[in-house]
Amino acid sequence: MAEESDENKTRKNGLYAGVSSELAENMLQGWADREQRDPEPIAQAAHTARRREALSALFPGELLVIPSGTPKVRANDTDYPFRPSSDYVYLTGDQSPNGVLILEPGQDGTHQAAAYLLPGSDRASGEFWLDYHGELWDGPRNGLAENAKLLGLDCRDVRTLGERLAAASGPIRLLRGYDAQVDTALHDKVTAERDIEFRVALSEMRLVKDDFEIADLRHACQATIRGFDDVVRVLGTDEPTLERAIEGTFFMRARIEGNDVGYSSVCAAGAHSTTLHWVRNDGEARPGDLLLLDAGVESRNLYTADVTRTLPVDGRFTPAQRKVYEAVYAAQSAGIAAVRPGAKYRDFHHAAQRVLTEHLAAWGLFGDRSVDEAYELGLYRRWTLTGTGHMIGLDVHDCAKARTELYVDGTLAAGMVLTVEPGLYFQSDDLTVPEELRGIGIRIEDDILVTEEGNENLSAALPRAADEVEAWMARLRG
Repeated sequence: MAEESDENKTRKNGLYAGVSSELAENMLQGWADREQRDPEPIAQAAHTARRREALSALFPGELLVIPSGTPKVRANDTDYPFRPSSDYVYLTGDQSPNGVLILEPGQDGTHQAAAYLLPGSDRASGEFWLDYHGELWDGPRNGLAENAKLLGLDCRDVRTLGERLAAASGPIRLLRGYDAQVDTALHDKVTAERDIEFRVALSEMRLVKDDFEIADLRHACQATIRGFDDVVRVLGTDEPTLERAIEGTFFMRARIEGNDVGYSSVCAAGAHSTTLHWVRNDGEARPGDLLLLDAGVESRNLYTADVTRTLPVDGRFTPAQRKVYEAVYAAQSAGIAAVRPGAKYRDFHHAAQRVLTEHLAAWGLFGDRSVDEAYELGLYRRWTLTGTGHMIGLDVHDCAKARTELYVDGTLAAGMVLTVEPGLYFQSDDLTVPEELRGIGIRIEDDILVTEEGNENLSAALPRAADEVEAWMARLRG
């Protein structure tokens, strides 16, 4: 038998510190043989291979390094649930912590891809029970051969990555900020400018979704609609409902049908609805109030929906609430109608905001100024506050690092998916609006796929018009 290496002896001595030799020996025996799995490739394996080829073509002859990221401490020795970097998922389909995708340049200008992952626990080293992240602590891990079949990708032991990075030379591009050890190992071999260009390219690759991504976003929207149904069923008609109960109700649906929520749910009742990102969710939804619910299920492949409805808690809009709601509905309808291939990205924003400006002018909120003047001066923004939408995908605000000329100043193309979400927000202390409007915040948001013919509303099954919302709520409450 070959003599055990000094490195392995040192590791084992550290691993077994404070453990009796009898217990250590006992724990290494009496385990059944592992079943050797021969898994089918994951559904997106063909897509991730094509995406890696496209990335390779952008950077011939360069070493490309894309980490999945590392767990983040929540408090003391507990971590947040791990969520890998979106670019890593896009290129591999893998969701493992501490993974790193390496694209090795070849002499012909193409790349060979390998995922560096932690292999499955074995029963020979003691790691499976003594290491804080061993199998008995965190659950079983796939072996490298299993992962290679699942991902359709060469998989190597991540514990050898340090040697590979130390030997790296020539041009290198790194997705920074996800793995401190990788960042440190390549610190003197990369430049900020080149890495920014790399991040931009990765973001721009995701502007147009492929068939797999569209199907997953469709599923996320369908699950989100069921989550909204769940919330309507728990809203009290005679007594307040805690915003936290609303948040928890939607979260249950997200965990049942997906991985998580795609972002912190906005469960904003009453005057809280006028705060764009109300995620404290520590208030109450009372009969007579509006509930602005902005929430999205993140699928198990990590694509997220992003949908908003503003609901009368007791099932009926007051006249003032309906007045504002119908203005936002008209604006959103105009925005959705402007989404089509070949249109400018900003067209749907301008269409929606123009309609809102017309309603605000009709209500006398601009004094003697005309609609054109108020729009040109941006006076409507006191009550609309923000833009009308954004790309969605693996990130709720997807493709955020893409160049302005390709995104917000760009042109829509079939396969892009974006939100259309105009709103009006009248703060409780805004003395420039009639008292009946103060404290009313309304947003309506849907997820829109650009098609060859125009667009498809992926969340269209969720009622939008005021009468439809009231009928839907009445039906769910029996």
